[in-house]
Amino acid sequence: MLTYPHIDPVAISIGPVAGIGPLRVHWYGIMYLVGFVSAWLLARRRASRPGSTWTHLDIDDLIFYCAIGVIVGGRLGWCIFYGRDVVAQNWLNVFHIWDGGMSFHGGLAGVLVAAIVFARTKGKLVADVFDFLAPLPGIGLMAGRLGNFINGELWGKPTDLPWGFGVPNAQGELVARHPSQLYEATLEGLVLFALLWWFTGKPRPRLAPSGLFLFLYGCARFTVEWVRLPDANIGYLVGNWLTMGMLLTTPMIFIGLAVMAYAYRRNQPSGNLGAVGA
Repeated sequence: MLTYPHIDPVAISIGPVAGIGPLRVHWYGIMYLVGFVSAWLLARRRASRPGSTWTHLDIDDLIFYCAIGVIVGGRLGWCIFYGRDVVAQNWLNVFHIWDGGMSFHGGLAGVLVAAIVFARTKGKLVADVFDFLAPLPGIGLMAGRLGNFINGELWGKPTDLPWGFGVPNAQGELVARHPSQLYEATLEGLVLFALLWWFTGKPRPRLAPSGLFLFLYGCARFTVEWVRLPDANIGYLVGNWLTMGMLLTTPMIFIGLAVMAYAYRRNQPSGNLGAVGA
């Protein structure tokens, strides 16, 4: 059994200064910043390749739109699906993002809305914007799960595997648990990014990258849900196995497969790459 390092969730604390503060910067917030900056850098790199129909100004606007979509959608999604009792205690808890509580599915919905607004503003096809975005979130997803690990939240079920971390139970006894946050950081983050970055490195049919993103994330999340404990205020939805994460993720797998089949059947060229030298 490994020892949990108990990292202080507050990375930087300044003040109080002039009677205001202290100002606290949480690791969880820093992880979101890492996600946005990495997406911006990766997007700019893709926009710079020969034949790209994207400009650096497009990238700046896209990341700005999506950052708002992630934060607003992610928080509202968590409040709706997971945190209704927390919000019922005090409606101001809606704004306490630094305490954790962001839903991927809500964030995804927020990004989809932001991408649609961006596409209409820039005169791009929505499908092309979705495809361009597909490989960008992986590093941010990994960072977010590392933030969950630092916060000591979203632990997995008890395990006798040697990499289980000792987590106190209600009686204060250490119980070895699956580090499901690290599993998700690896599968939903690093592996997802590597596969999609490779896949989108060559021209693919329109909507194929979007479908692959949905399929890969759905499979990764569904797999980890088997060893991840459900939220205490929700529990299992059916029996001793079906979680809210599974319920929200399962449609992504089938929609992703359907979108990829549709993409390859139509075989339309992506609008993200024009003719080199044209």
